[in-house]
Amino acid sequence: MRRRGNYKFLGKFTYYVPGVGGIFALLAWLLVGAFAGGLLTILLGAVLGPEAVTEYGTVISYPVMFIPPMIYASSKSGANSMNRSGWKLDNNHFEPLGAALCVVLAIAGVLSMGFWTDGIVTLLPEMPERLKDALLGLTTGNFWINFLAVSIFAPVCEEWLCRGMVLRGLLVNTKLKPVWAIMISALFFAFIHLNPWQAIPAFILGCLFGYVYYRTGSLKLTMLMHFVNNTFALVCGHIDALKDMESWKDVMPAGNYAVLASACFLLSVLVFLAYRRIVPQRPEGSFDEVPSLFETE
Repeated sequence: MRRRGNYKFLGKFTYYVPGVGGIFALLAWLLVGAFAGGLLTILLGAVLGPEAVTEYGTVISYPVMFIPPMIYASSKSGANSMNRSGWKLDNNHFEPLGAALCVVLAIAGVLSMGFWTDGIVTLLPEMPERLKDALLGLTTGNFWINFLAVSIFAPVCEEWLCRGMVLRGLLVNTKLKPVWAIMISALFFAFIHLNPWQAIPAFILGCLFGYVYYRTGSLKLTMLMHFVNNTFALVCGHIDALKDMESWKDVMPAGNYAVLASACFLLSVLVFLAYRRIVPQRPEGSFDEVPSLFETE
């Protein structure tokens, strides 16, 4: 027997398509993982001191947070694989745009949307200093350690959960219209960021990620989009002229910002319209159905 899937890692979850109850179960296991990650961070500090927590805490605790929900989903998928069909997490439905144009549009959409959502965040009350210091630590500390946490672990783990499990589950296992499934998965994505200064742009970007996933079925494409967004912020955090800014409004005249933000908003709309040309394979989205292992014997 041969397991099907684009990648071995993603193939472990093909046969688990969670419903509403399963999504809450994944959230519960995520909280268990967050608790375990917190304990590891405390242990790290006790053994190596607070400097080690500042330097390595996130890169250790963050992936640990996702291990329990991944183990849970993998075990459920394995149990279902003999008698149920599955749905691939990662698919390649890029026509008529083609893969290369989809990548270009994805990058353009993320960067443009990230710019104009910055203006929305400035309308919120000032961020607490403790949170500000924590976020600065993710973008201005050791570049390569932060790159591993912010640009590798976050896109892979969060896209696996929010798009690959939650959105795929809502689209396939509920009667929700795609627009509502995308918005609910974006709310889930916003919720796991735990503060409004990150949650609001996460929700808006999550709608874009979800729409692209619904149209193309490509989890690797949404992982790329997430990677671009996070890495851009990380690189800006290491540029002397930009690392202390709280908003793009801080580094350019108001008129220039308004023009550029309007242009970026328009570009975001054009990206949505371009992806609209990709017709989903089925009402649930562009997901390839995989027969049970019993059927492939």
